[in-house]
Amino acid sequence: MDSTNDPIANALREDLGAGDITTQYFVPQNLQALGKIVARERAVVAGTEVAAEVFRRINPQLSIEILQPDGTALSGGEAIMQVRGSAGSILTAERVALNFLQRLCGIATLTRQFVEAIGKSRAKILDTRKTTPGLRGLEKAAVLAGGGANHRSTLSDMVLVKDNHLNAGAGLAEFASGIQRLRQERPGIRIEVEADRLEQVRSFLEMDGIDVILLDNMEPTEMREAVAAGKGKVQFEASGGINLKNVRRIAATGVDYISVGALTHSARSIDLSLELTHVGS
Repeated sequence: MDSTNDPIANALREDLGAGDITTQYFVPQNLQALGKIVARERAVVAGTEVAAEVFRRINPQLSIEILQPDGTALSGGEAIMQVRGSAGSILTAERVALNFLQRLCGIATLTRQFVEAIGKSRAKILDTRKTTPGLRGLEKAAVLAGGGANHRSTLSDMVLVKDNHLNAGAGLAEFASGIQRLRQERPGIRIEVEADRLEQVRSFLEMDGIDVILLDNMEPTEMREAVAAGKGKVQFEASGGINLKNVRRIAATGVDYISVGALTHSARSIDLSLELTHVGS
């Protein structure tokens, strides 16, 4: 875990406060138990290692077994993982472990729905930077577990010039000059530029050095025309207003990528529960 951003430590600090008073007073210290985390609905698994690490942070002596690895599709009712050892430790870690697991399974499940919705299309479903602050790495891993692919994780990964960048600059001439300068100074960097009109697409296709044109909030007919105009020259990414009802139609336009902010900013947490069985002292 990145020491500069340890979401598990942050979450445990947030949840524990000065300590788990309930467990201290009402659960015998030597009581041993078996805890199973069970999916109560259909889901795709993600975040099992994170949940396991939560239990380890509370008590390294706990025995943890992951029964359903990340990426597994569940029909509901299956145990995802089980934890054996101190009942008090299991109970103290329960909520934080479930919070991570429910959230990440939700992202993986929604991602899988989008991937399945586009059928055999060659387009890739991408995430965005619309992630929970501090949880980007975990949420992007959940997208991978669901069968999607990751867009850039940081602003330093690639160039993505949006309309606000163009508005803040000096126009297309300065933009073209910037691309050439970037190609000389950072030859391996990937360059993507946003277009919301076909006229913009045509202008960008006349420039050298662009790898991907992002088609923002365009109608499928416009997307199809843009893809035809730039075939073999650049790749295309569709973005904006994409949902499970229209994603197949968008994939059929021939775009290479479909970015969906909803994967991480609107995924519903999956209903999970921890079932504790008394083992003995």
